[in-house]
Amino acid sequence: MKKAVVLLSGGMDSAAVVAIAQEQGFEVHALSVRYGQRHTSELDAAVRVAAALGVAGHKVVDVDLRSIGGSALTDDIDVPEAGQAGIPVTYVPARNTIMLSLALGWAEVLGANDIFCGVNAVDYSGYPDCRPEFVAAFQALANLATKAGVEGTGIRVHAPLQYLSKAQIASEGLRLGVDFGLTVSCYQADPQGKACGHCDACRLRADGFAAAGLADPTHYA
Repeated sequence: MKKAVVLLSGGMDSAAVVAIAQEQGFEVHALSVRYGQRHTSELDAAVRVAAALGVAGHKVVDVDLRSIGGSALTDDIDVPEAGQAGIPVTYVPARNTIMLSLALGWAEVLGANDIFCGVNAVDYSGYPDCRPEFVAAFQALANLATKAGVEGTGIRVHAPLQYLSKAQIASEGLRLGVDFGLTVSCYQADPQGKACGHCDACRLRADGFAAAGLADPTHYA
C-alpha cells in the first residue's frame, strides 16, 4: 500500500480525513502535534480516533508555540464566544505551516509521497492558512525543499475537505464509519473533552450536524 502522513488533531475534520485517505487506498501514518494548546483533550481524542480507525502508526510531536503566544489557544487571551470580524484571536500564528512541515519531514523518512490535512475554506473561521492558495504554496515548497521533490516522484498535499461544508463533512464521515463521538473540536474543552457549546468551533460543529440532519454526538459540559 502507498503510505501517507495524515495530520490528526483529534477533531471531526481530521478524523474524516483519516478515513478518506484509507478509502483511497493509503496506509495511514497519523501525526498529532502537542503545540502548547489550551487543552490536551483533543490529543486524547486523536489517540482514540487513531485506534478506532486502525491506522498503521500514530506519532505525537511536541512543539512549544505557547512560548511565542499570540493566540487565544496558546496565550492568556479569552476565547471569544461569538464570531469576530477579520481573522479571530483563535488563529495560531504559523501553526499549519509548522504542522505540515513536520508531516513533510516524517513523510520523507517513511518514503511517503502524500500528506493529508483537514483544512477547509468554507467553515474555517477565517484562518489564512486554511485557504487553497496556502495548500498549493506549501506543496510547491515541499517539492523544492525535499529529496523526493528533486530526485523522486514528488510530494502531494491533499486537502479533501477544502470545499466541503461542515454538514457535508459530517455526512461523509458517517458514510465512512467515523465515530464523531470520539472527537473533540471545542477551543476550550475541559480535561474530559467536554465541549463548552459556545465558541466558534462548537457553533460550526453543531450547525454542521443540524444541517446534515444528524444527531450531534458531542459531549457537552
